[in-house]
Amino acid sequence: MRSLNWLLFPTLLLILISLYCIFIYAPTESSMGEVQRIFYFHVPSAWTGFLGIFLVFFCSILFLIKNDRAWDIRAAAAAEVGAIFTTMVLISGPLWAKPIWGIYWTWDAKLTSLFVLWLIYLGYLLLRRLLESPIQRARLSAVFGIIGAIDVPIVYMSNRWWRTQHPQPVMGGGESSGLEPSMLFTFLLSLTAFTFLFFLLWRMRCRIEESADRLEALHRELNTRLQEGK
Repeated sequence: MRSLNWLLFPTLLLILISLYCIFIYAPTESSMGEVQRIFYFHVPSAWTGFLGIFLVFFCSILFLIKNDRAWDIRAAAAAEVGAIFTTMVLISGPLWAKPIWGIYWTWDAKLTSLFVLWLIYLGYLLLRRLLESPIQRARLSAVFGIIGAIDVPIVYMSNRWWRTQHPQPVMGGGESSGLEPSMLFTFLLSLTAFTFLFFLLWRMRCRIEESADRLEALHRELNTRLQEGK
C-alpha cells in the first residue's frame, strides 16, 4: 500500500480544500439558498459513477481479448467503487430535490435511467457473487458490464432528449447556463477531488483483490505439498 501514497496525500489535500470552498468560499445561491451546496457533492458523485461503469466497460473488453485475470480484477473493483458513488447520487439527489421540488423523487427519464444504472451495478456485483466458477464468473460479468454501459449515454442525454423534472445541464446547457466564477472554481475543484478519491479507492480495491489471489495461490500450493508429503 506504500505505493498508493502518491494518490493518498493529494486526495486528502483536495478534499480538505474542496470542503473549505464548498462551505465557506463559494457564495450562497440566490434562489435555492444553502441547499444548493449539495450540487458540489451530487454532480461529482454522478461523474465518478459514470467513470466507474466506463472502467468496467473498458477493462471487461480487455479481459475478453487478453483473458488476463488482472483486467477482471480492475473491472470488478471499478464496479464496487462506482456503485458507492452512484448510491451517493441517489441519496444526495432527493435531499436536494425535496426543498426545491417539494418531493423526494419522481420517475422522470433522468432519474429513472440513473436508477437503472444503479441496478446494473448491483446486478453486476450480484452476478459475481452467485457464480462459483472463476472463469465463468469473469466472462459473464464482462459481457454484462459491457452491455450495462449502454445506459450511461441515456442517463447523460435524457434531459436533452425528453422533458424531465430534472433541470437542464448547468454547464453547456444553453445561453443562460453557467456558473459564477467562484462557484465554477469550487465545482471543478470538487470534481477533481472526487476523481482522485475514486482512483485511490479503485487502486486500493485492486491491490486487496490481487493480494487475495496470491494468498489463495499460496494456500493451494501448501495443500499440494502437504498431500505430496503424505
